[in-house]
Amino acid sequence: MPLIETSATLLIVWAVLGYLLGSIPFGLVLTRAMNLGNLREIGSGNIGATNVLRTGSKGAAAATLLLDGAKGAIAALLARHLTGEDAAQAAGLMAFLGHCYPVWLGFKGGKGVATFLGLLLALAWPVGLACCATWLLFAVLKRMSSYAAIAAAASSTIWIVMLGYPQVFVLGVILTLVVFWRHRENIARIRAGTEPRIGQK
Repeated sequence: MPLIETSATLLIVWAVLGYLLGSIPFGLVLTRAMNLGNLREIGSGNIGATNVLRTGSKGAAAATLLLDGAKGAIAALLARHLTGEDAAQAAGLMAFLGHCYPVWLGFKGGKGVATFLGLLLALAWPVGLACCATWLLFAVLKRMSSYAAIAAAASSTIWIVMLGYPQVFVLGVILTLVVFWRHRENIARIRAGTEPRIGQK
């Protein structure tokens, strides 16, 4: 963990700002703006890029991926620049939780993978790149976005230790646990052999 040098009041402010930024459901906004249908009634009903891809629009899926990743990165980088490392981690974590549990959608949001990766790229870019590479490797090998996400999350703390970023270790553990929790149904389907593959309708 970073040294806590910022006042509790300012940390709370950054946490709230991070949550509000993270809670913007870009997948839902983009699919509605592009007349691609109600994302809640398509595929898994999830608001993330994988489900947006099921609308048939690769452009909308790519934009959702980038914007969801940017939420975590922007929250962390702004807080780091204006306040410090402790504020950056507080804002980034809350942006991630805002994506997973947005108040505007009854706390039923996405699974947080893009925001997780964007946040790590902002706070410790070598770790973020390693996790992205891990995701890509398992996506190619297994053709399952959920499998790749779980593998990337599971590897994150290993990369944090190997690449020398101990100040984000606790944050990495929290993010990993939440990603696993959000993918608990996917894990059950993977074990049962019924998890859909990338590109499958």
